[in-house]
Amino acid sequence: MVPYPDIDPVALALGPIKIHWYGLTYIAGFAFAWWLARRRCQQPHSPLERVQVDDLIFYAAVGVVIGGRLGYAAFYGFERLASDPMWLFRVWEGGMAFHGGLLGVLAAMALFARQRQIQWGRLMDFVAPLTPVGLALGRLGNFIGQELWGRPADVPWAMVFPNDPLGLARHPSQLYQFALEGCLLFLVLLWFSRKQRPTWAVSGVFLIGYGGCRFVAEFFREPDAHIGFDALGWMTRGQLLCLPMLAAGLCLLYWAYRPKTR
Repeated sequence: MVPYPDIDPVALALGPIKIHWYGLTYIAGFAFAWWLARRRCQQPHSPLERVQVDDLIFYAAVGVVIGGRLGYAAFYGFERLASDPMWLFRVWEGGMAFHGGLLGVLAAMALFARQRQIQWGRLMDFVAPLTPVGLALGRLGNFIGQELWGRPADVPWAMVFPNDPLGLARHPSQLYQFALEGCLLFLVLLWFSRKQRPTWAVSGVFLIGYGGCRFVAEFFREPDAHIGFDALGWMTRGQLLCLPMLAAGLCLLYWAYRPKTR
């Protein structure tokens, strides 16, 4: 086994105020997205001007936070929400979902595009490569916070997480997701979007790339204790939520590259 690097999830404590690494990863992710967006604005096929980037990141941040929280409540905690509606607003108790954040960003970008008179598809193609690094940093935050750990394993790099009540050696699945959904997907999108593609093509690659990487990573991640397996005795809630993403990504790619007729 590899010893777990027991890092305090609290990065900074100022009396009763505690700043967690997980929160800092969100800030770092948005900062990187802002920096990359300003660079991508210099491309001749960019739908945005540089002065619009600040507003873009603000809209995206609102979409991520609201959508992520609502998505977690709907997809992973609906019973708790039904019994305690105020739990939705107690964000300090944790609970964010990527798929909800994605829906939130889609809605926020649709509003931004309408207000700025930008084609929604071109805007989403611009935004897609800004996302994976934030996802990667978020998974590092999960690793530091000892959240969303993996299934029991006997591989040489398995780890025992100190907060695990069972004390089992497990896959460090947060790091798998960091590498797949974050680093690998970022490199693919950065390469694919370097030249102009048909509208919705970059978005389609993002949906397929994330959906596929997340689907694979879920085989190594411990299912949510209050949900377990959802289908076929092996499929998790995360894998089920990835299926519409994969289908939507394929449809977008077909639409982008469909044969054009007169």
